[in-house]
Amino acid sequence: MKNAELSALKLFANEPFDFISFFCIFTGFNMALLTDISLGQYYPGDSFIHRLDPRTKLICVLCCMTALLITVAPVILLGFAVLTILVITTAQLPVSLVLKNVRPFIWLFFLTILVHLFWTPGRVVVTIPLVDLGITYQGLTLGLVYSLRLMMLLILAALLTLTTSPIELTDALEKMIGPLKRFKVPTHEIVMMLTLSLRFIPTLIEEAQRLKNAQVSRGASFDGHLVQRMKSIVPLILPLFISAFRRADELALAMDSRCYTGGEGRTSFRKLAFKTADYAVLIVVMTLLLLLFTFF
Repeated sequence: MKNAELSALKLFANEPFDFISFFCIFTGFNMALLTDISLGQYYPGDSFIHRLDPRTKLICVLCCMTALLITVAPVILLGFAVLTILVITTAQLPVSLVLKNVRPFIWLFFLTILVHLFWTPGRVVVTIPLVDLGITYQGLTLGLVYSLRLMMLLILAALLTLTTSPIELTDALEKMIGPLKRFKVPTHEIVMMLTLSLRFIPTLIEEAQRLKNAQVSRGASFDGHLVQRMKSIVPLILPLFISAFRRADELALAMDSRCYTGGEGRTSFRKLAFKTADYAVLIVVMTLLLLLFTFF
């Protein structure tokens, strides 16, 4: 743990303990936990999943995400959970690295369960006498289902970026939306912007953590209750925006100095081509999705 983080913990130790502060720390409201997000990062490997065509992985992830968004059946969600565990094992990814994306959003899962718990009509299981609110069985079920669905969406997005390099993802997106060029759509520029945005997520998170550490070293405090924490983050927003615009300007200058002119006439270092394994994976995934929605 860094010295700045230790100083912040010492400052917090001298303050009265309250439930909101504990909730903020446990659920990842502290900005330091944002460094846990691995979305946009690539984990090098030579597994079966890594060797698949990026278009195959992209199509499978999009299909699974669409299926997750249109279903609330617990059995189907459990089936997706088993499939995700199988993919993580096959890709030889550290489980802790994948779950890092979930930790900063625990507060969102908790809020989702809380909202459904008290405001979903149904059979009341427990009644809280002080506020006269009833916890319903249907609310608990829906809260858990929606939280699990949101968690699965985050994990699927992380699996795609962890097993696919940014260059491969760019090539796959450009190939998939390539037919739109006939309608004068700048597909290469659109894909480039999306890829750069995804690539700079870890960089901006690291920059935000660096700014926070600099503020802490100058005596700033990021502790206290929820409102105080939100106010303490406000001074970080302007420097973070300035840093983001500076990085964008430097990137534009670097691309211009290398005579980058867009996608017209550009070629790829690696030619994408579907193999037998890609067709097999696509068939298996489509079959599983069809069986899930047919029998459940």
